Amino acid sequence: MENIKVKEVDNVVVLFAGDSGDGMQLTGTLFSNISAVIGNEISTFPDFPAEIRAPQGTLGGVSGFQVHIGSSKVYTPGDEADVFVAMNPAALKVNIKKVKKGGAIIFDEDSFQEKDLEKAGFTTENPFTELGVSETITLIPTQLTTLTQKSLEGYGMDGKAVLRSKNMFALGLVCWLFNRPLEKAEYFLQNKFKRKPTVLEANIKVLNDGYNYGNNLHLSVPTYTIERSGDTVPGKYTSISGNTATAYGLIAAAEKAELELFLGSYPITPASDIMQELALRRDLGVKVMQCEDEIAGVATAVGASYAGCLAATSTSGPGLALKSEAIGLAVMAELPLVIVDVMRGGPSTGMPTKTEQTDLLQALHGRNGESPVVVIAPSTPDDCFHYTYMASKIALEHATPVIVLSDAFIGNGTSLWKLPKLAELPEIKPNYVPADYKNYTAGSRDEETKARYWAIPGTEGFMYRNGGLEKDYVKGSISSNPTNHAKMVAARAEKVKNVEQNIPDLEIYGNENADLLVVGWGSTKGHLMGAVSNLISKGKNVAMAHFNYINPLPKNTEEVLKKFKKIVVCELNSGQFAGYLRAQIDGIDVLKYNKIQGQPFTVSELEEHFELILK
Repeated sequence: MENIKVKEVDNVVVLFAGDSGDGMQLTGTLFSNISAVIGNEISTFPDFPAEIRAPQGTLGGVSGFQVHIGSSKVYTPGDEADVFVAMNPAALKVNIKKVKKGGAIIFDEDSFQEKDLEKAGFTTENPFTELGVSETITLIPTQLTTLTQKSLEGYGMDGKAVLRSKNMFALGLVCWLFNRPLEKAEYFLQNKFKRKPTVLEANIKVLNDGYNYGNNLHLSVPTYTIERSGDTVPGKYTSISGNTATAYGLIAAAEKAELELFLGSYPITPASDIMQELALRRDLGVKVMQCEDEIAGVATAVGASYAGCLAATSTSGPGLALKSEAIGLAVMAELPLVIVDVMRGGPSTGMPTKTEQTDLLQALHGRNGESPVVVIAPSTPDDCFHYTYMASKIALEHATPVIVLSDAFIGNGTSLWKLPKLAELPEIKPNYVPADYKNYTAGSRDEETKARYWAIPGTEGFMYRNGGLEKDYVKGSISSNPTNHAKMVAARAEKVKNVEQNIPDLEIYGNENADLLVVGWGSTKGHLMGAVSNLISKGKNVAMAHFNYINPLPKNTEEVLKKFKKIVVCELNSGQFAGYLRAQIDGIDVLKYNKIQGQPFTVSELEEHFELILK
């Protein structure tokens, strides 16, 4: 047999898809983690149904995990897959459009029998011909089920348990294809199944057999290598999801501020992982209270803030609606509070596992009365750490609630993350009342920020009453005076407005005299950056501005945007940020490009639209 060819590539996209019970999320996560640990840049997109378990083999039960691996910065999980691992015909049918010409499909031919094809709605014996699969795509039939059964003969496992391991055979095969070290995969498996030694042994056995299967047969395809990223600075790296990064950001902020961290929350997709991660950190003094509903969750957090904790609550869109009254209480009481909203498709329960940016206006205005809060939106899974940390810093230093708008795409997705050193993180100085303050009242404020001083109950000499009724500007006692109310409304708004002095200016990527400025916010950054970068490399005169600080906007926002004659705002909703910019900046006119399909943008669709605008 000839020596196998090894092909070096800069980046590659791999898609795993199968039934919800086929372990595709675990398989994709392990492959991503291996790649991150050996120094590759990664961006992932888990895509799974909301149902706990749809009928096996049906289109509604397909679960997928896509990962983009690169030797330099990767902005997105990729538009199209170079390699697609299809565990059944339904997975093939749902995802075939994502496979690029010249790519390869590895499929479990044991699961492509007549009954399997019928479940997926095929009407012929050849699903590939029926779907019009390009002749440029290499088909790699593999008896994943049979080979897994042979691998585990003599292990004494029942048939269902054996079949649950076939995803590890697929992972071993893909690790061979991309020259990934198996010892890294084994390490992750040991951590996951350390309390189930039989399952661990079986998975490691199947993993190695899958690798050896590819190595011995060579499958008539080359293997690939992807060099380590040259963009990374020295340090310790890992793969991290946005939800985990959010939890770590809260922990780091509490440590830096020398406060106890309290999370009052209620489980909701896709935010539950934040609560679960924090619940594991009792060793760091984290207190988590799983409440009976969303209202109780935020109410306990408001109480913890009043008592002197760094207090947070996590939720998604439906929960944010329920929390609105208590967030208004935190606005009136002028207490620091971090609210994390991992957005999903709506309205109502909507599409719980699908991503959208549809809670922006709710975050900005979804409370009764004049009730301003700070709103921040991370762009990638790894920078959920940074922006959650900064949300905590702003909340504590400016005595205000801060809403962090993550979403399902970056909350569930993963990227490469450099572990920070606590000493290097920005200082956090809670806005405590100065110990030598002589004229303290419950209305006392910092003269520069206009933030009300934080007096922890029980501190001698600084005791006060608080609540949801309007307060006297000076004394802090209850007041219904009309003039005073107007003054307090202005003071709370000014306090939030002053946050702009502590956030970075808006920056332009590309030519400041460009014919078109592309604007986005939050999780769309990677796709927008990919499209704009491609157009610039083609000689197109485009630029990009991306927002992470939504309220207040960076103080140079109007100056920057008014430099451009043509602006297009791209977002995963019907145009909420575009409308917000028009309201904030007099005389500005913007085009809109919107997508509301529960899926992120693709680079190709953005690029095509921008070229049409330029014409």
